[in-house]
Amino acid sequence: MKLKKLCTGVILTVMTVGLTSCQYIEAAFKTPPETEATHLTIHEKMPQSQPESVTETESTKQPSGNTAIEVDMPDVDCRAKELLEEMTLEEKVGQMFIARCPETDGAALAQQYHLGGYVLFGRDFENKTKDQIIADIQGYQSVSAVPMFIAVDEEGGTVNRVSTNPNLRSVPFWASQDLYAEGGFELIASDTEEKCNLLESLGINLNLAPVCDISTNPLDYIYPRTFGQDADLTSQYVETVVSMMNAKKMGSTLKHFPGYGSNSDTHTGISIDPRSYDQLAANDFLPFQAGINAGATSVLVSHNVIQSIEDNVPASLSPKVHEVLREALNFQGIIMTDDLSMDAISEYSGSSDPAVLAVAAGNDLICTTDFTTQIPAVIEAVENGNLTESQIDAAVLRILDAKLALDIIE
Repeated sequence: MKLKKLCTGVILTVMTVGLTSCQYIEAAFKTPPETEATHLTIHEKMPQSQPESVTETESTKQPSGNTAIEVDMPDVDCRAKELLEEMTLEEKVGQMFIARCPETDGAALAQQYHLGGYVLFGRDFENKTKDQIIADIQGYQSVSAVPMFIAVDEEGGTVNRVSTNPNLRSVPFWASQDLYAEGGFELIASDTEEKCNLLESLGINLNLAPVCDISTNPLDYIYPRTFGQDADLTSQYVETVVSMMNAKKMGSTLKHFPGYGSNSDTHTGISIDPRSYDQLAANDFLPFQAGINAGATSVLVSHNVIQSIEDNVPASLSPKVHEVLREALNFQGIIMTDDLSMDAISEYSGSSDPAVLAVAAGNDLICTTDFTTQIPAVIEAVENGNLTESQIDAAVLRILDAKLALDIIE
């Protein structure tokens, strides 16, 4: 495909066919909240009673192409629409995958599968010089018709991928709790700026941060990665970080929607969240709303099962959870999954293709290690009518629009 420089008026005709893997949420959120949402505004947009849970059956795990659905195209830069028009189905589906960077043949695989991005981990930085890392990343970008997201989890504290390499920084970035205790929000802002500068200098354009989860209990699994404060202070933290990242043209990711709480580690199995809808709305949603209002690039959805929204379905694969994010919190950017290779997803999906379920649920960007299997599965699902190409188009438009806004596509 060609990246055109001029914008022409492109009209996308949306054909509405096919049904997703799970039931779509009822019309509880017909009116999205105002842009300047507050605690009360979010809460008022919640259903007055908890949504009816969906019992796990084969029909909730496997899409079927029987009922027409309407997919609204996002309001994006006209150049994103023009780029989309030039893309094949294979190129579009590839854009929806942000994969764990393979240890070998990273450039060749990025080109072959038209990948939307790579996530780099500690092994991709260990014992390397800055010049070696830059060369690696430039190698991936040089073969990509559409420039890639190059992402890391550089949260600070217990989760750092880049700054643990002494060739890149003398000490790893501190945890947000420690920064706040040492220098308040002023130090949070300057630390975020330094982090953005370092990542940008390497060719990294998306940091999978900040963590928006609320925890004040040191015994919680997620606590060391959180701000460790209440909803109001955590919201201020998130707004501070996202605003600085936007100023530095660094992509941001709010995680782990709809809020991790005291749930167990989904890397190792399914975790059930029994909290009521009202509890989530009054507390856990607030930092995410603050980040959305500040202009966050993306929101990452957890694999926790949120019983009050959709029982027995991981949030990342739940259409109802995604509807809450789009309608109640009025988020119009990229929704991405947590890593689909985690045990919580393999235990749930069984023989089904998790990426197909994830697209059907409303995700735009699929995070997975197994992209060589999952990309063909999504293409096949479109070709056989279990997913619609209009669903794919809507997701890719959001991705292209974000890449344009961040100057990843020039």
